[in-house]
Amino acid sequence: MKQNFKMKRIYETPDSDDGFRVLIDRLWPRGIKKEVAKVDLWMKEIAPSPELRKWFCHDPELFPQFRKNYLKELKEDPLHKEQVDILKQKVMEEPVTLLYAAKDQLHNHAIVLYEFLLEKN
Repeated sequence: MKQNFKMKRIYETPDSDDGFRVLIDRLWPRGIKKEVAKVDLWMKEIAPSPELRKWFCHDPELFPQFRKNYLKELKEDPLHKEQVDILKQKVMEEPVTLLYAAKDQLHNHAIVLYEFLLEKN
């Protein structure tokens, strides 16, 4: 079966082809009501650690080091690894859309996680 991960901002309108919608932010996005978001699962634990998230602070200049540090968390932290395994299993059943709130669509943890999942599958 083809594995289908997608990625989109939670502020975008949900689509029928989104499949299983997973919020991958540690904090609930501002201004979004849960019933409007249509989130099937909120995976707070797969987000970067609070320390890493605060250090990065969405600074594009820090993104290369942030990517390296977050990848290390994804590969080495048992809780992160468990969450990745859940996503890999779910995508075998249906498409999975990773939802994130960051304004910067080029420098955020969702991109790192998305690419990591694609490499692992």
